[in-house]
Formats: sequence, structure tokens, C-alpha cells
Amino acid sequence: MKTDIDRKLRDFIGAKTAKSFSEVLGIETVGELLRHYPRRYLKKGELTPFDELEVGDQATVSGRVKKVTVRSLDSKQEIRPEDVQKFRRHKTITKVVVTDGRNDLELAFFNQPWLANKLTAGTAALFWGEVTMFRDIMQLKGPGTEILDEEDLSEEEIERRAKPFRPLYPASAKLPTATIERSIKIVLDNLEDIDDPIPELILRKEKLIGLREALQKVHLPETEKDWEIAQKRFRFEEALVMQTILAQRRAVTDALKAIPRERTKGGLLDEFDQRLPFKLTDGQTEICDEVFADIARSHPMHRLLQGEVGSGKTVVALRAMLSVVDAGGQAVLLAPTEVLATQHHKTLTKMLGELAEQGMLGGADQATRVGLLTGSLNAAARRTAMLDAASGAAGIVVGTHALLEDKVQFADLGLVVVDEQHRFGVEQRAALSQKSGDATPHVLVMTATPIPRTVAMTVFGDLAVSTLTELPAGRSPIMSSVVPAKERPAWLERAWQRIREEVAKGHQAYVVCPRIGDDVKNAGDEEGEFAAGAEDEAGPGTKSKPRPAISVLQVAEVLEQVLGDLRVEILHGRLPADEKDSVMSRFAAGEVDVLIATTVIEVGVDVPNASTMVIMDADRFGISQLHQLRGRVGRGKVPGLCLLVTDTYPTSPSRARLDAVAATSDGFELSRIDLENRREGDVLGVAQSGRRSSLKLLSVLRDEEIILTARHVANSLISVDAELAEYPVLRSFVRSALESEATDYLEKT
Repeated sequence: MKTDIDRKLRDFIGAKTAKSFSEVLGIETVGELLRHYPRRYLKKGELTPFDELEVGDQATVSGRVKKVTVRSLDSKQEIRPEDVQKFRRHKTITKVVVTDGRNDLELAFFNQPWLANKLTAGTAALFWGEVTMFRDIMQLKGPGTEILDEEDLSEEEIERRAKPFRPLYPASAKLPTATIERSIKIVLDNLEDIDDPIPELILRKEKLIGLREALQKVHLPETEKDWEIAQKRFRFEEALVMQTILAQRRAVTDALKAIPRERTKGGLLDEFDQRLPFKLTDGQTEICDEVFADIARSHPMHRLLQGEVGSGKTVVALRAMLSVVDAGGQAVLLAPTEVLATQHHKTLTKMLGELAEQGMLGGADQATRVGLLTGSLNAAARRTAMLDAASGAAGIVVGTHALLEDKVQFADLGLVVVDEQHRFGVEQRAALSQKSGDATPHVLVMTATPIPRTVAMTVFGDLAVSTLTELPAGRSPIMSSVVPAKERPAWLERAWQRIREEVAKGHQAYVVCPRIGDDVKNAGDEEGEFAAGAEDEAGPGTKSKPRPAISVLQVAEVLEQVLGDLRVEILHGRLPADEKDSVMSRFAAGEVDVLIATTVIEVGVDVPNASTMVIMDADRFGISQLHQLRGRVGRGKVPGLCLLVTDTYPTSPSRARLDAVAATSDGFELSRIDLENRREGDVLGVAQSGRRSSLKLLSVLRDEEIILTARHVANSLISVDAELAEYPVLRSFVRSALESEATDYLEKT
């Protein structure tokens, strides 16, 4: 049975106003309107009659405009209202005399000449600010103003508008905040049947107010404490819904059956460990033990492995795969691009050596094969790779989306490793899982983008999370600097000289560009899109059209003149697969001095001799991507250098981002900075295609305590009532969240 919350808005506020809500905000129901929370609260002084105003008070007054004058502070001349637009960039003072019919009050507005055309004589309005005295004339300092329609002049309406805490809503010219406020009050006054998704027992235990009271306090607060306790309740509610979804998913996963893959002594893993030329870090050893314990159980592992660029995630993944192979199973490593898949294949083959040469001359007595399956393989190579996977001859198979095709089968798939997991959806992961027969394979997903704890709990809450924080011994430091090419063209010239100096020492360099250059579209390469939103290079307040992003082909032309005597080549995602492979192989072998590339080299590329990276139009990339890119240098004994080239204005937000990247190499700190400067929906990967996010007040960066509490409550509820049969209202909220695009980010896990 539907409650008032589910009813159409037109039943309460009329068809015409309801149509505006639908067209402007996409709001159709009472519940959607009541969850359209204020974006902030306007703090005013107490409504005070003119003759009771005292200097120093924070006060609000109601009156009509008596006189308006605008003067230029430079020429001292008075400006006519019809001419104020000509002076909008000048220093001005707009003086407004307001009267209550008996007394007058003067207001002064600096550099707001346009107010003369709004606050015309006779206009009724509310004004608020600090009461001051200037030349024996009482004034309001830094006044705020709200124009009143004639229909808003009842004593009751003025008192409501003048409340000390007025809500301001996300609104538009077609649907102003006053209309939203008025509509919400009508709904709240007539709302009868309302059920709370948070069970009464939990409300009492967590000291939270009920839904009806919370809606009243968040929309119509009398005090600051009102909206604070209301927001706390709604943050908990949002966290509880999300954590309940994740708890249900964990319960489903725990109920699935998997073949236990217990570690076998004297197998490939032990052979591999004996041949390792370095010692595992404590973090690698600890996480490997967690993984071994997980895959030895009879239900599938679902674990996220995150770690800094170069922290050694590949070794952890390989040891897990070898353990599964020792136990009679197969392992798959799924990579998002062919370049990365090929690089992984080479890395694993090189690390295993003769242990990857089963049945080959020189192969070890105890060995396996590492297969490679990508979309660009020729027919013969593809048949061989598929046969090795289906027969079980290849204990490890590395590939791209080609692995997901129906024709690709495995003898006994025991472990799926997903690299850069954010580039794959749940459907793709499920497609691989279905290739393991009746049992579900164990899953290890990896990311080199550090994730703050609260985000991990919310976005990856159905996964166990392991974090590598140590860097293996031998990694060199990376120095990063911003190169303001427009302000300091000589610095860019110096960057090219620095590359020449590094090459003279026997080292190599990358030059990274946002796009390929075979078109004029300002967009990223298909294998690694840069962050949109590059700002106007002309500086703040200007309207000129930004130039297209610098391309690989443009830079190649420039460097042909500047570094023509060096061995310079290009790499991007649209090159034929064999050509990409050839370029990377020659760069890795030291046969190429400078590689001009798109972000295809962002992850997985390991060339220890590369010491320098120049990132062109660095402001076009996000913080995390810049951190990933520069992780390609400093991978050996040679110190790394990363130069961030930009044309952005010195005080711009983009420049601040680049300065942050240059200031620290701590990926977790950069991740925090990055997320703090992004909308919550972006943090969670929410689709911004028209539907509203179910997270409106909860901040996964700020509300760690609330999220932890909600996680504990959700686990308790699901442990005894997985289907929420005893909590139908919460179940309804969970179902709504799942049906919304707002949980697309959950599908990424």
C-alpha cells in the first residue's frame, strides 16, 4: 500500500507548479521533493522594527525602497539606472534608502550597480545585516536582500521569510528557492501517512530523530541545531541503505560455492620464490598470506588489492595465480588494453623464466604456460591460445575483453585477477566467472589508484580490502615540477634540453600528450581519457575559446626539429597491435631514446632505464592519472624527473592541482586532495545523466564514523534477516536505490 510519500506532487501543490518541478528538477513525487534538501542556510538577524534597531545588532528589517542612487567611486559622478551596465566593471557604491512608513534606513552596496534596476522605488523586500552608524545615519553593513512579491506581504509570510535560518535550495530562474520552500511547507503541513526506513530500535540506539521530525527540522529549522541533527539523521539513513546493499551482496557471495585451492608445498610457487632475485616486503608477504587463506576456503574470495604505483601488486597477483595452478586450477589476468595485457604477459613470462616454458626445450621439469589472448591476434595464434586455455595447458592466461567471448573456455578456472578494475563492469566480471562451471572462481581486483578508507568501505564495501603501502627496495625518488609554458617559455625549452642531457647519460624519456592528433577533437585517447575541464588559458573572467589539447603528432613535429638527432618514436592506441608491440619492445630494449605517447603507457609499463617524463597540457589530466603516469619513471636505480607542462593561469584551480601533484609523491594524500575537490557523485562514479544520486548529504570523505556505524548495523540486520522481511520500509528504500542509476558505482565493484 502506497503512503503519502509515494503520491504525486500535483495532489498537494497543483498541476502547474508540479509540472515545473518535473521539468526543472525531475521531481515527480512527494518523497522526491522532501529529499530535495537545502544546499545551505541563510543566517539572518531577528526581524526588528526600524525604531528598535540598535548599533551592533544583527537584524532583519522589512520595508519598501524609497530612493536609489548609484555613484562611481572614481569620478564621484551619479550614474543613471539605464547606464549602470556601462559601469559594471567600475568601483561603485549603490545607496538604497528603505522606509517602513515612519522611519528610514540607509543601505550601501559596493560594486553592485545592477541592484539599481532591481531595487526600484516602491519595491518591497527584506534586508539584513549588522546595524552601524555612518555620519549620524543608521545603516546596515554588508546587507543581504530578498525581494518580496505583493502576495508575500502578509504578516505571517514576512515572519516566515525573516526566520533566522532560511533554507536555500538548488534552484533555477524557472523554479526559484522561494517556490520550493513554499511547496515543501504545503506538503509538510498536509502530510499524514509516513513510514521511517530506519527501525525504531536503531533510532533509539544511535540517538537519531525520526523521519517526520527530521523532515520538519531540515526544511523549516528554528535553530542551527535543528538542521544539524536532521542532517545527521539523513546521513546515517543514506549510509545505512548503501551498506545494507553491500551487506546483502557479501551474504550472496558467501553463499556461493568455490573450489578450495589450498597451497601445495614443493610446487611452482615454491620454485618461483626460490628464484626471486629480491626479498618480498612485509606488506607483500602479509597480503599474500591473506589471499592464500581466502582461496583455500570453499566460498569465493572477493578481494581488492590497492597499492602505490610500483608497490609490487604484480608479484602478489602472480604468487596467488601460481598457488591456484599448483592446486590444479587455472588463473586469468584481465587487463583493460592490449598494450597493458601484452606488457603483463611479458612481465609474467620474464619473472617465471623457465617455469613458464612447459613442454618447451629448456623448460623446467615443473612448469606451466602463460597464454596471451587479445583481439588483434592472428587466427593461428588465437586458435593456439584458446586451445591452451580450454585444455588446461596454459595455467595462466593474460588477455583483454577478448577473454570474455563465449568461444573462450577454460579447463578449470580457479582465479580471476582484474587489473585496473574500475575499467570493467560487474557484467564483464560475471562473464568470466561463468566460465568456471558450477563453482565460482576466486576474484582478486587490483588498482594503483589509492583509495581513502571511507571510500573503500562505500564503493568497494562488498570486497575485502588489502593495501600495499611499502615500496620495494631499489625504487628511486621522483622529483616533479610545474612548467608554466606560457609564462616561462624558456622553461619548456629547458625541459627539452633536460631530456637531451638524460639521453646523453644513457637514459630514456617519455613525452605524454592528451590526444593522438589525427583529428581536432579535444578528447583523450580511447585507452586512457584525460580529465575534462581544461580552463581558459587567458585567465579568469575571460570568454575566449580554449585551444584543443596538444597531440602526439603535434609534439612529434616539434621534437623532430628540437631532438632530431635522437631516436624518437610515437605510441598510441590506434596503432596496429604489432606496431604498438614493436615500439614498446624497442623502447624497453633501449633502442628508442624518447617515446611520445598517449596515456597507453599509464599503467603496467616497466622500463627501469626511463628517467624523465614530460606531460604536455598536464592540466587536462586528473590528479590520480598524473600520479599514475609519473610512476613510469624512477622504476630503477636512476632518480626520476616529471615535468608538468601547462598554459593555465597561475591562480587557477587547475594550477593548484598541478602544484599539489608536484608537492608530494604520496598517492593517498593526492587521492584525498583529488576527492575533496570533486563532487560526491564523481567520487563514487555515479552516472550524471539525469537521475539524482541517492547520496545527497553523506560525504564518504568526511563521515567515516557514520559509515562505520551504518556498516555495523547493516551487517547485524542482514545476518539475521537477509531479505529484510521484518523491515519492509528499509527494504523498499534499498530496492529504490538498486533500481536507480545512482548505484552504478556499486556495479563497478
